[in-house]
Amino acid sequence: MPTFCRHNRFVADCPICSKGTVLDQSQAAPRRRSTSSGGRRSGKAGANIPRTSRGPFVSAGPYDGAEIRLERVPGGLRLASWRGGQIERTAPVLAAQDLPTLLAQAAAEGLLALDGAAADTGATAEPGASGISAGRSGELRDELRVERVDDARVRVARWIMRPNRGWELQEAPVMLPPKRFSEALAAAARKGVLGAPEGAFASGGPED
Repeated sequence: MPTFCRHNRFVADCPICSKGTVLDQSQAAPRRRSTSSGGRRSGKAGANIPRTSRGPFVSAGPYDGAEIRLERVPGGLRLASWRGGQIERTAPVLAAQDLPTLLAQAAAEGLLALDGAAADTGATAEPGASGISAGRSGELRDELRVERVDDARVRVARWIMRPNRGWELQEAPVMLPPKRFSEALAAAARKGVLGAPEGAFASGGPED
């Protein structure tokens, strides 16, 4: 590039010839992004902070390090397995002998109500017996089932009827209105699935 331009000026000093070149002094230097005194904020801030229950809850366990919590949440109740402060994506399974105590605590906290006449303490569970509360999940039929996994454990889970595929277990926490829990648990008690001792079921509390 010549030292002098056709306007008889130094190229760097000529507003015409220097325009659009690296010598153009009218172009502002790129602005540096400012950072706060606290440093750069990460978009994943708090991602590793353990979650906690926000509503009243009762719990059973631990089972191999996992705790089963029945908790009041917006819109109903949630039954979930917690491990290390995080909810696991699995259907809750707990010891059959712990379930009556969990329900009694839930009734005392006003979380759940079961009809006292529903508990047949003399009932013997038949193979494959389960307590069921039927409902819908969008356009699909669903069931909340309280069922024996084996002689010592009970699973509380949602099942969904898939067209051309049949009933599918949902490996996820259960979140439904209290009435659905009450229906399924009362039916399970009548069929001997729970084997609940006298007084494990209390009346009163939320119904919706």
